[in-house]
Amino acid sequence: MTERDIRTAVQRRPGPGRDAIRMPGANRSGERAPGRRRVLSQAILAIALLPLAGALWIGVTGLIARWELLAAQQDLDALRHSVAAAPGSASGKATAPAGVAEQAVRSAAAHASRAHRLTTGPAWCSAAELPFLGGPVRTVRGAAYAADRLAGDVLPSLTGVLPPSTAHGSGGGMSDALTALQRHGPEIVRAAGVVAEVRTDVHSLPRSTWLTPADRARAGLQRQLDRLAPVMTDAAVAARVLPPMLGTQGQRRYFLAFQNIAEARGTGGVPGAFAVLRADRGRLSFERFGNNTEMMETAMPDVDLGADFDARYAGSDPIHVWPNSNMSPHFPYAARIWAAAWRKHTGERVDGAIAVDPVTLSRLLRVTGPARMADGTELTADNVVDLTERASYSKYDDIARRKAFFVDAARAAAARLMGALDDTLRLPALLVAVNDAQRDGRLKVWSAHAAEQRVLESRPYSGTLPNTPGPFAGLVVNNAAGGKLDYYLGRSLTWEAGACSGGHRTVTATMTLTNRAPTSGLPDYVTMRADSPPYRTRPGDNRLMVSYYAGVGATLVDATLDGRRALLAPAVERGHSVFTLDLELPATSSRTLVLHLLEPHADGAPTLLRQSLATPQRTTLKPGGACRV
Repeated sequence: MTERDIRTAVQRRPGPGRDAIRMPGANRSGERAPGRRRVLSQAILAIALLPLAGALWIGVTGLIARWELLAAQQDLDALRHSVAAAPGSASGKATAPAGVAEQAVRSAAAHASRAHRLTTGPAWCSAAELPFLGGPVRTVRGAAYAADRLAGDVLPSLTGVLPPSTAHGSGGGMSDALTALQRHGPEIVRAAGVVAEVRTDVHSLPRSTWLTPADRARAGLQRQLDRLAPVMTDAAVAARVLPPMLGTQGQRRYFLAFQNIAEARGTGGVPGAFAVLRADRGRLSFERFGNNTEMMETAMPDVDLGADFDARYAGSDPIHVWPNSNMSPHFPYAARIWAAAWRKHTGERVDGAIAVDPVTLSRLLRVTGPARMADGTELTADNVVDLTERASYSKYDDIARRKAFFVDAARAAAARLMGALDDTLRLPALLVAVNDAQRDGRLKVWSAHAAEQRVLESRPYSGTLPNTPGPFAGLVVNNAAGGKLDYYLGRSLTWEAGACSGGHRTVTATMTLTNRAPTSGLPDYVTMRADSPPYRTRPGDNRLMVSYYAGVGATLVDATLDGRRALLAPAVERGHSVFTLDLELPATSSRTLVLHLLEPHADGAPTLLRQSLATPQRTTLKPGGACRV
């Protein structure tokens, strides 16, 4: 066999040989190419599924986070109920506030922390940056973060102020609370700062997205923070000024006026019964009680309240006429007059002044339980307003006996309150009631110590009429008839912003006053007309000095009363433009006063001046958009 034949045979033989040698090459081109395609396809598929996986992850963790936030909310609801509930209910059961509070706060903090952790990480961060689609993600993340900060940084500071409970549900009460407030004061101030920061963060979250539940959750959280922020600010102020005001650095005395809201005055009602309150290291007691007859018989002092005050109230002389001492809605004016009058009457200095009304007593009695007067009359949360503002005028014809009734009612309610202040379990609910009263303008406080007053005057319970620029609206009535018909007075105010022009905005203020007094059956003392009008009146007819407080620098364009042109007297008080009308208000009638004004700095809703009378005022605000410069 030749060499050529051998080569030919080898090339044709199956098995190892040329074909076998070529097989590896064929595998590389015929089998590895599909493998690469499979890897590439899998990679593309994985990349394509990443958004779906991220969305699934966000959906699942978001749902769990929602459960955690709901659980935290349930804990906070339980905490609120435990603090607000008044012990001594029909069930006879009482809960130790501090223990319940600590447990609820720990649980809420744990739930909120888990919700925050669940809404962090790459998937949530990336999704939050997506245009349009990322809106709800940012909202949920922001809400979880806000809840975590509130439950972890704010609530522990608040519960630390609650005094520890005792086995019998009583203890140091106010003294223990004051000690806790002093100890935790810096924490409370820091917590107030956290709430302010969180509120700002929540306000910056998207207001409207494609996911309605997220929008509703953000709106609800914003409302809660809008309520919580001023409460925390009040707590921070209390931590700074309450210890010295309650006598930790020496005894304090305060003139306490009980305002009779059946006869309207600028700060609420005419000053009737009064008391002197003593504070000594957190222990409160009343030194004496009296009525306005005693104060009217004393020589009133000279107090310099400025030229604007003298010009505004010259005809009424509030400085020297006790029943007119609080015609201005600026409570520090009345407080200074009362303090000076008390010193003139007794030679004693007071460290401040406080004003309350029967509605405040009603809220306190809701916590303390009924009080019994010397004549056996039971004062309850449900009857104290009616007894003092209406029924007593029918019960007593003799003025002296009726005034004595007012003092006895104040003394009985005060005694009940003093007992509750020493009860650790009732104290939190009392503080809630006090907060509600000051929020509605029914509790006002002034300090004769300048440093304390500077801190107090930034808060609503100081009764300060602010003198800063900005939109402002206030309807204030002072009774000019001398009767007690304002128990039946209804008031409404509608503030509506209009067009902008030349740096000003048009504003329409519509005020309706309604006299719901019956035309017969009321005692003469209630319906009397001490003003002796030159025109004929019927029992139940009332007369009011109606003042509208506008913003600083506002001007009146025109005014109508019941559709007819009206002339109002202009004045200025603490920078505010004030327009006043002498209004006769017959029984069972309504009258509507409309003012058209030009106001500078009128962007947004106005600051409201609230005058608290027997029937709350109905207020409607219709702010316009921002004025372009």
